[in-house]
Amino acid sequence: MSAAQAERFVRALAEANPAPRTELEFTSPYTLLVAVALSAQATDVSVNKATATLFREADTPAAMVALGEEGVARHIRSIGLWKGKAKNVIALSRQLLDRHGGEVPADRVALEALPGVGRKTANVVLNVAFGAEAMAVDTHIFRLGNRTGLAPGKTPREVEDGLMQRVPADLLRDAHHWLILHGRYICKARLPECWHCVAREACNYRDKVLWPPARSAAK
Repeated sequence: MSAAQAERFVRALAEANPAPRTELEFTSPYTLLVAVALSAQATDVSVNKATATLFREADTPAAMVALGEEGVARHIRSIGLWKGKAKNVIALSRQLLDRHGGEVPADRVALEALPGVGRKTANVVLNVAFGAEAMAVDTHIFRLGNRTGLAPGKTPREVEDGLMQRVPADLLRDAHHWLILHGRYICKARLPECWHCVAREACNYRDKVLWPPARSAAK
C-alpha cells in the first residue's frame, strides 16, 4: 500500500468515527491499567463485567493489595487465565506502591517492568491515559495491517513500526482506536464485511467480500 493509500485508508476511518474511545471501562490510569492487563485473551465485554464489581471494591493500588489475590480472583473468574491475572494484578499494585508512590508511571520502561504488563498493554495506557502517540497492536490490528497492506509484518512489533510510519502524524493519537474497532467489527477474521467498509477503496485485500453471504432458505 502506498503512503497516499494509507492516508486515505486511515482518514476514511477517522471521518466515520471522529471521536473514538476504548471500549474498556475505567475511571483512572490505574483502573485502565488493570482492565487492559485483564483483557489479554478476553473480550472487552467480559472484562467490563468483571471490573464493574472489582472496581467497586478496589480502585486504587492500596485497596487492591488489601483485597488480596483471592479477593481479586472472586471477581474475575469469568475471564480467561484468571488465576495468573489475579496474581499479576496484586503484584503490579504492590510495585506501584513500592516504586511509584501508588501512581501509574507515564513511562514505557517503568510500565513494562510491572508484572503482567507487556508492550501492548503499555502502549494502550500511554495512549489512552497519557495522550501519547502509541500504537498497541492486538490480534485485530495485526490481522488488519497484513490483510489490507496498511502495515504488513511478521510480528506485532513490525506491524506497530509500520503503522507508526504510515499513519499521518495528525491522526496518530487516535489511530489505535480506529484500527482496533475496524478489525473487531468490520475487518473480521473469518469474514471481512467489505460491503460496508468505509476504507474499501484504499484497501489492497484481493479477496474483498463485496456482498453479505446469502442466508440459507428457511426449511
